[in-house]
Amino acid sequence: MKENEKKKRQLFQIFTTFMKIGIFTFGGGYAMIPLIQRETVVKRKWVDDEDILDIVAIAESTPGPIAINASTFVGYRIGGFLGAVAGTVGMVLPSFIIILAISFVLNSFQDVQAVKYAFSGIRAGVLALIIRALWLMYKNVEKCAVSYIVMAAAFILSAFTSVNVIIVIAGCALFGLITAYINTKKK
Repeated sequence: MKENEKKKRQLFQIFTTFMKIGIFTFGGGYAMIPLIQRETVVKRKWVDDEDILDIVAIAESTPGPIAINASTFVGYRIGGFLGAVAGTVGMVLPSFIIILAISFVLNSFQDVQAVKYAFSGIRAGVLALIIRALWLMYKNVEKCAVSYIVMAAAFILSAFTSVNVIIVIAGCALFGLITAYINTKKK
């Protein structure tokens, strides 16, 4: 019985953690990564910094929104299938409720100047959160010429060409495997 209660508490904690992230993050996706990192790595210690990098890489390369994929992966890692469901529902529910509420009143307020200014400020804040997430991930990447070349190539391909991001990530993974293979052969 105690094990069952512990599992329920764990699922509730996964749900509420990701619901909190979903409630307090504007901009979705990459803007949520710093909060996911703080909640799952720093505060809850469910995963470590290296795990969160892997989770973000996988979440980015799988179909669907990155924040939802990340919450699903973390939930699964902590609580199995039901943990994945709890993380996903927790992340999605706030947005669903907010979008539903906004859809009822948006037409009445979309031309109000204060609303336009508020959303302009929110966009600036979201950009700052994305830059912070980039910085946090950069700090955990190995600092060497190969890493810088891969980062630059991935950025150029994803920002300035129509190459699918999944292909870019798969190419980076393949390049990493080849580099690791060459390095092990040298030793």
